[in-house]
Amino acid sequence: MTNIILFGPPGSGKGTQSQKLIERYRLAHISPGELLRGHVKNNTELGRQVAQYINTGKLAPQELVQEVVTAELVAHQSGAGFLFDGFPRTIAQAKELEGILAKQQLQIDVAILVEVPEEELLARIQGRARTAGRVDDQDAAKVATRMRIYHEETLPIATYYEQQNKLCKINGVGVVEQVFEHIVAAIDQTLAS
Repeated sequence: MTNIILFGPPGSGKGTQSQKLIERYRLAHISPGELLRGHVKNNTELGRQVAQYINTGKLAPQELVQEVVTAELVAHQSGAGFLFDGFPRTIAQAKELEGILAKQQLQIDVAILVEVPEEELLARIQGRARTAGRVDDQDAAKVATRMRIYHEETLPIATYYEQQNKLCKINGVGVVEQVFEHIVAAIDQTLAS
């Protein structure tokens, strides 16, 4: 199995790149954000709990995220591996994920950090708000909250995976295919070593 983490700030292109990686490596996609938004859209009990966090730009509590991730791991345990898209978001979640994976005799093979300058991120998010209609992209204060949380809570996991020699930093500016080629080269080199 190949298990990859793809992370970066809001607007860095994780969603686009994750779809390409899923096809290339035949991975099961674990994106707590998408899974939680699906619960909100379907107005499930979990979705109603999550909506109050998403609608203010905050992250859902770890217990809810862990519940959704564990269910997805169990559902796809016989596949080629997993792509964790935008998860873990904190060092605590990274450690929890390691524990969950260890119970299934799995581990993270590589963590890809997609880096994009903040001005570019804000332009992308504004464009996405117009075209995709995502509620969490339409309010500047909510976007600012997500950016602050990313820098304070998520970016430190780069150091965490770097200390394990599993981190690859990728420049996320450029043509989608070019960025994808850089990601694939980093993954293939890491898996070969």
